[in-house]
Amino acid sequence: MSVALTRRPGLGRLRAARAPLHLACLGLVALVVLAALLAPWIAPDDPNAVDLGNALAGPSSDHLLGVDAAGRDTLSRLLLGARTSLLGPLGVVAFSTVAGVLVGLVAGWRGGWLDSVLSRGTELVFAFPGMLLAILIVSVYGEGLLAPVVALAIAYLPYVSRLTRSLVLAERERPYVAAYQVQGHSAAQICLRHVLPNIAPIVLAQSTINFGYALMDLAGLSFLGLGVPALTPDWGRMVFDGQTAIQHGYPLSAILPCVLLVLTVVAFNVVGERWADRVARRSR
Repeated sequence: MSVALTRRPGLGRLRAARAPLHLACLGLVALVVLAALLAPWIAPDDPNAVDLGNALAGPSSDHLLGVDAAGRDTLSRLLLGARTSLLGPLGVVAFSTVAGVLVGLVAGWRGGWLDSVLSRGTELVFAFPGMLLAILIVSVYGEGLLAPVVALAIAYLPYVSRLTRSLVLAERERPYVAAYQVQGHSAAQICLRHVLPNIAPIVLAQSTINFGYALMDLAGLSFLGLGVPALTPDWGRMVFDGQTAIQHGYPLSAILPCVLLVLTVVAFNVVGERWADRVARRSR
């Protein structure tokens, strides 16, 4: 008796419906990255040029998105702020991914007491919330981008290391690993040339999702005055500076960076989850 394999009804339609959302989010990510790269050349004004006589002016031909409470052009600060807002999360994701993959690879491959020590160490980091750790480090070293990036990278490291460890444990039991071991390949050669490339797509998909969370965390620190310096264009800092404008009935300079933050975080999460779904389907 043969059993026919059937697909769940509606699954194909669901994936087809999600495709436009994924493309839209991918396009938004590309647009934000492009704006950040070209910001110095496409920004219409100096983002730090103060014009108190024109403070809180609405959109006009000279200032397409109006100005803030200090008379600074909102569009220019949004464009230049994209650079700072993306650079910080990039540092968090890069450091946490590299370090987390290294820790997870060693723990999953070697096992034994080394696995126990590394696993307990990552669990200890889980006990400290990322934002709290960042606030503590910034209070010691002062404001700036480096301290929050280092703190959040440490906080995000356990997520990557635990994922990597679980993937390495699964890969270590596959037949190709035993075959390479019989042929005399060293553990380093097997891990770097074969295991790591096999798990890389899943880890990178998770890192893409982490980018969105890191973006929101760093914006929150900037809003609290614990991120970039006051004069540096940054979306989180713009929301903080826009509180005065909201009180005077001119919320545009605060709402626009909020909208960009939310849309960018959602876009990165959708792209990362879509990538993870594709990797999961291919591995079945």
